Parts: sequence; C-alpha cells; structure tokens
Amino acid sequence: MSAVAGQANAVGLSVSGRWSDYLQMSRPRILVMSAVAVLAGYVLASPVIDWLKAAIAVFGILCLVAASSVLNQVWEAGRDARMKRTTARPIASGRVSRVEGVCFGVSLSIVGGVVLWYWVNPLTSISSVLTMLCYVLMYTPLKPYSALCTTVGAVPGAMPGVLGWFAAGGSVGSEAVALFAVFFVWQFPHFLAIGWIYRNEYEQAGLRMLPSFTDGGRRTGIVALVYGLLFVPVACLPRYAGLAGVGYLAASLVLSCGYLWLTWRFFCERSDGRARQLMAGSLICLPVLLVCLVFDFLRLTV
Repeated sequence: MSAVAGQANAVGLSVSGRWSDYLQMSRPRILVMSAVAVLAGYVLASPVIDWLKAAIAVFGILCLVAASSVLNQVWEAGRDARMKRTTARPIASGRVSRVEGVCFGVSLSIVGGVVLWYWVNPLTSISSVLTMLCYVLMYTPLKPYSALCTTVGAVPGAMPGVLGWFAAGGSVGSEAVALFAVFFVWQFPHFLAIGWIYRNEYEQAGLRMLPSFTDGGRRTGIVALVYGLLFVPVACLPRYAGLAGVGYLAASLVLSCGYLWLTWRFFCERSDGRARQLMAGSLICLPVLLVCLVFDFLRLTV
C-alpha cells in the first residue's frame, strides 16, 4: 500500500509540476496586465456591459497573449539558457521540450482564435491572431539583429486595450487610436529601463535590446527621455477622443509628468537604481491611468 501511495504522490507532484511549468511559460504577470487592459477597453466601448461576453473576450485574448509568450520561449530557448534571469524557464532549463512548447502554444492560439471568432466577433479574432503573429514572427527573430525590435514589440504590446475595444463592438476610430497610442508610447521608458538593468545579460546572449551597449547608456537615456516627453500629450488623447472628461485630463497630466520626472532622473543618472525606480513607476503609472480613464468614462455616462 505504501508503494502505491508513493507512486500516486509522485504522479500528483509530476502533474502539479507540469501545470506549474505551463503557467510559468504563459507569464502570469503579463496576463494580469493584459486582462486589465482588455477589460478597460471593453468597458470604454460598451454603453451596456455584457459581462459574460467580456469574460469570454478576456479568456480568448489571454489565450493568444499566452501563446505569444510560449512560442517566444520556444524560439529563444537557447538564448534564455545563457541569461540568469531566464535560465530557469521551463523550455530553457529542459523541463519542457520545444516540441511540447510548440504544441502548447499552437493549441492556445487555436483555442483563442476560435473562441473569439464564434463567441465575440471576427474583428477581435483576426486582430488578436495578427497581434500574436507580429510578436512571434517579427519581434522575436529581430531581437538578435536590431534595437528596432523594441519598436516592433511595442506594437503587439499596445494592442490589448484596443482588442478589448473591438470585442465590445468598437470600430477602428479615434478612440482605438488613442488607446493604442497610450500603451505604445508608455512602453519605451519601461522596457528601456528593463533593458538597462539586464544589459550585461542581453549583450552576452546576443540580444540587441538597447540603442547601444557601448556609449554608457547615453542613447538609451535620450530615447527614454524623448518617449517620456511624448507620453505627456499622448496620455491626454483619450480626453480629446471623447472617452473621458477633465477629471481624467487632470489625472493624466499628473501621472504622465511623474513618469517624465522618473525618466529625466534616469537620463541624468543611468544607474541600475534609477532604472529600477523608472520601471516601478511605470508599473504604477499605467494601471492607475487606466483606472482613472474608466472611472471618468463611467462618471460621464451614468
């Protein structure tokens, strides 16, 4: 009996470990942020919110977001194994084979695309699939060759709010453009701060994640500052696209100026400490901005 119980426990631990690996490959932190963005976009496009459809839309879109992460890790397993921050990932460490990773990623893609097509709408399905393909087939292979990968990667990174907008029946108009612009511009100081913190690992792995690895971060600081400056007017765009009122406008100015201040400090002192402060500030700025946008929208529509 003890042998049987031991085998059962071993099987249970194996299944638990496999699910843990699958969850890690899906990158839950990115899924949470994407879910918030999708839900915000959905609410902004909905005169009356259908919560069941919203939940289905979030599920379908998150399947494709997870597929992007999984297939990215399949492609980059060799480089991930050379970096301390990624060496423990399931595929890089060998706990999950590349074939299994491909099967998991493709399955997520199919489930997400089908769910969105039949239970949300074709526009959301097509847009979500194209977003995933852009990440996997354009951003990922470009990383070893050009710092333009950051710009290319910012396109799928800016789409969750827009996909939520499409899921609720919103069209391709000024509102969708405003949502896209906010997410797109916000990403640059955020990712350049991450790139600076892990610059040595990226360089050793052969990834061109920064404008330059050889000038002491001068170009990185300049690019981050340019986008920090640009984010101030861009953060205000939802107000002028008719999505919010003066309450959101005031909040967006305060938050974007705070983000700019952190970017300025990183520009002046390109240290890991300043980069971590910028990264932390970015992770506060965007969710709070979205909350202010949604609450101001709901206040105006009640």
